[in-house]
Amino acid sequence: MAEKKNILTYSGLKKLEDELQDLKVVKRKEVADKIKEAREQGDLSENAEYDAAKDEQRDIEARIEEIEKILKNAEVVDEDEVDLKKVSVGCKVTLKEKGAKKGFDIRIVGSTEASSLQGKISNESPMGMALMGKKVGDTVNVEAPVGTIVYKIADIQRVSE
Repeated sequence: MAEKKNILTYSGLKKLEDELQDLKVVKRKEVADKIKEAREQGDLSENAEYDAAKDEQRDIEARIEEIEKILKNAEVVDEDEVDLKKVSVGCKVTLKEKGAKKGFDIRIVGSTEASSLQGKISNESPMGMALMGKKVGDTVNVEAPVGTIVYKIADIQRVSE
């Protein structure tokens, strides 16, 4: 079975590459030093610092493996080449809720980069799926825990980071 492609923007790719570099170069060394210090304290069977350092090492190695897997299957979207006639990954969409005076912006990104707190919505989320392929002026119905919310697409732009 082929692995799922991880859709990333260039900024998302850079962020993952930077995190991977930091984990491999800085964090690995830091945790190795912690393990070394804990070993020097003697009996490892009752050494909380040693156990904590080993747990941290395991977490770092798991994250390195996770990032490498994401990058191996990455498909990068060039935000400069995004078609602004319809909603797609890599664009910024201005939405207006039915009856609202002001709109709000969201970015459509791949699931790896999604962060609702930063206004980055996955193309695989209910809202993302409802918006994909729609044009300015289109109305979309998004199923939410509070019920169906109706949005109108006010604008589609390039992301300027």
